[in-house]
Amino acid sequence: MSTSTGSRIVVTGATGNVGTSVVRLLSEDPEVGSVRGLARRIPDWSPAKTEWLAVDLSSEGTDLTEEFAGADAVVHLAWAFQPTHDPAVTWRTNVLGSIRVFEAVAAAKVPTLVHASSVGAYSPGPKEHAVDESWPTHGWPDAAYCREKAYLERALDTFERDHPGVRVVRMRPAFLFKRESASEQRRIFGGRFLPGQLARPDLLPFLPDIPGLRVQALHTDDAAKAYALAVRSDVRGAFNLAGEPPVDAELLGELLGARPVRLPRTAARSAIAAAWGLHLLPASPHLFDAVLRLPLMDCTRARTELGWHPEHTATEVLEEFLHGMQQGAGARTEPMKGRKVG
Repeated sequence: MSTSTGSRIVVTGATGNVGTSVVRLLSEDPEVGSVRGLARRIPDWSPAKTEWLAVDLSSEGTDLTEEFAGADAVVHLAWAFQPTHDPAVTWRTNVLGSIRVFEAVAAAKVPTLVHASSVGAYSPGPKEHAVDESWPTHGWPDAAYCREKAYLERALDTFERDHPGVRVVRMRPAFLFKRESASEQRRIFGGRFLPGQLARPDLLPFLPDIPGLRVQALHTDDAAKAYALAVRSDVRGAFNLAGEPPVDAELLGELLGARPVRLPRTAARSAIAAAWGLHLLPASPHLFDAVLRLPLMDCTRARTELGWHPEHTATEVLEEFLHGMQQGAGARTEPMKGRKVG
């Protein structure tokens, strides 16, 4: 990396949940000279040392080589979660758009690519103990999100073989939350008209306890620190990122003051499938199937090789997020707009 004026970093998907945290952290780093944020819509937000460029990765005519020229690293975060009823649309943005990013990194001779993979890339695994980065990454084939994340893992395998001079880092975070992401994530997974006030404890006398519903959560800012560390270091390969403790019905019940009540998988899935089929719920039953099968992740490698430690527990993350839901919290970018419903 250059040292006279600081490193030049390009961030795709720079206005979303992860992107806003990564851009803010990089803009505050004295070793970073400039940040170029790529997004479909330029935000009303101007962190120090940051410039914006409007780019649509789903467009076949998009060539990012010029935008990446002279960069010391590209942090690729861009991702579309919807429409879940038309996976061909998300495939064009998430898979074909990512491949355009990889090709432009090679063409522009960018030395470092940090890619946002996910726990969703992992094949079904255990809920009783954690797995490391060697666990297979074949995803859950019925869920578009997992299928796309797993496909890009294979695309990066080929990319690394063909471009050994590029240092490739794959981040595999757990579910990411922060207060400012509450409105965006409510819209993505619960729908535009789901009231955030439903997160109030007095409105939830009981909580469904579904077999297999045990996952990990992480504060988005903690994930951003791992991305920044990866940019500055010389590490390669995959890194699991997650907070503790694992999230299950017992923990959520304590947070919400609600009593967990056992609910069979089939009953829960049928309800989700019906709501999704009627376009009342954006989150698909296929994603629900995948979540019940995701393994717990061991983050030892991130701690020992990156020197990364999350500052927030999973409990603190969820408390912050639930407060954000109640308040309709958001941020000054188009994807992160705050909105209170009900």
